[in-house]
Amino acid sequence: MATYAAICEYVQDGNTFRTRKQNWIQLARFNAPEEDKPNYARAKKLLSSLILHKEIVYEQTGTSYNRIVAEVWLADVNINDVMIQARYWG
Repeated sequence: MATYAAICEYVQDGNTFRTRKQNWIQLARFNAPEEDKPNYARAKKLLSSLILHKEIVYEQTGTSYNRIVAEVWLADVNINDVMIQARYWG
């Protein structure tokens, strides 16, 4: 599958962000807590610390609610795996 480079401009929550080109991307395999649930702020803070204003690479695996569902990497680190291992599940 094709991979795409992008810069994360905005983190909405613990598994969704927007790129500079206005693409909304949702992490595959990980469902972050909703805003009114425990660990919402922790998940959002972690994802922000990992990718906000940084160049990432993503590989689309599907779509959901007009968002690109993808595996996301920062250098050689799979961000999806990092978020899963942090255990901030929704």
